[in-house]
Amino acid sequence: MELRDKYAYAIQTAKGKFEGNAEEREGKLYFKGTVTSEKDKNDIWNAIKTIPDWQKEIVADIKVIAAAAPAAGAGGAASAPAAARTYTVKPGDTLSKIAKEQLGNANAYMKIFEANRDQLTNPDLIKPGQVLRIP
Repeated sequence: MELRDKYAYAIQTAKGKFEGNAEEREGKLYFKGTVTSEKDKNDIWNAIKTIPDWQKEIVADIKVIAAAAPAAGAGGAASAPAAARTYTVKPGDTLSKIAKEQLGNANAYMKIFEANRDQLTNPDLIKPGQVLRIP
């Protein structure tokens, strides 16, 4: 099976959601760009994960940016909450290391674990490529 065929689903999923570049280079698929919602980012990651050996074949840097919010009216409505932060696990990462880097306190690793209970069952078992929500 050609690389183009293997990557077609992930590239098709990104269309219309992804502002950036998705290209084949040196036998790998490179995604670099932004999306406007966590859902769009997760949809693209789920499509990427359908590729056999995706950890070896995909290089992805997908960031969520907040869409422009309408200005508050004369009623003084509160502004929309900031877009959720995420972190893509790299080889050698631990939740403590991520907590220190992202939250300033290695002991806050359980906050990250609790925010990601839908995909984590043990704070010691994280895998490169996982996209974690940072509280």
